[in-house]
Amino acid sequence: MALVVICGQPCSGKSKAALTLAEALKQSPELKHQVRIIDEACFHLDRNQSYANMPSEKNLRGVLRSEVDRSLSKDTVIIVDSLNSIKGYRYELWCLARAAGIRYCVVYCDVEDNDCRKWNQERREKGEGSYDDVIFEDLVRRFEKPERRNRWDSPLFELRSSDFGSIVDDVVSYITKKVDSKTRDVKILQPTIATQTSRVSDANSLYELDKATQEVTNAIAEAQSRDLGMLPANGVSIGKDLPPINLSRSVGLPELRRLRRTFMKLTGQTSLSARAPPSDSDSAKRMFIDYLNRELGTS
Repeated sequence: MALVVICGQPCSGKSKAALTLAEALKQSPELKHQVRIIDEACFHLDRNQSYANMPSEKNLRGVLRSEVDRSLSKDTVIIVDSLNSIKGYRYELWCLARAAGIRYCVVYCDVEDNDCRKWNQERREKGEGSYDDVIFEDLVRRFEKPERRNRWDSPLFELRSSDFGSIVDDVVSYITKKVDSKTRDVKILQPTIATQTSRVSDANSLYELDKATQEVTNAIAEAQSRDLGMLPANGVSIGKDLPPINLSRSVGLPELRRLRRTFMKLTGQTSLSARAPPSDSDSAKRMFIDYLNRELGTS
């Protein structure tokens, strides 16, 4: 149902945020699904050993990512409680959420470095889990702060001690809000060609795909020819209930054929999802139109 990525500096209160959020979700009357936290403790991993060097850190991320991949479903809210400090890794988690077709958000524990150092020292003095000073400073230095303009960091909820409760409530609202055709503030990620299993073994599916993509290609070529090379103001319309193709530039027939071949090849590959290939003309056209709009940079 949702993937929530908690990120922040070491000792910034991520585990407290994850536990508070999980409890708030369980108590929410709007949520009927299971809530699960995935963190280093699930695998009894020592934080200093896990971040002692790059191979160990890479292995930790791989273990967590694999567990997230296995656990994602439309009946579970997964909260990833870890540093999640590398933007490339957050992108990988975002891709998993997109492949699963679920909601996604990032919760950033925005705490000053000095406060994190203080809390790390206090944990050490109490005999609780803490970071060695060298490892702590290295992690602080390499932390890549999330930015809401990045799709894999959006929506971004910045959690501070001054408004802890209200931000947690905002996250709960985002995850539990019912979505309909008029909803604009909640986004459910949709699988793309690259995240769909589309091995076309059925002859009818292959025939419909080939026919539909050819019709779309012909429509684009005819529209440009009819308008003497001018781009249609409202895009190229393929048919009722289908999105338009919004061209930002003229596209020659050779390029259209290349894009069509690439699309057909991608659609025949096996990838992350078990979604069936398109078996009707409109579904095939819609997939090809979405692919063209992305590839041509107009979506």
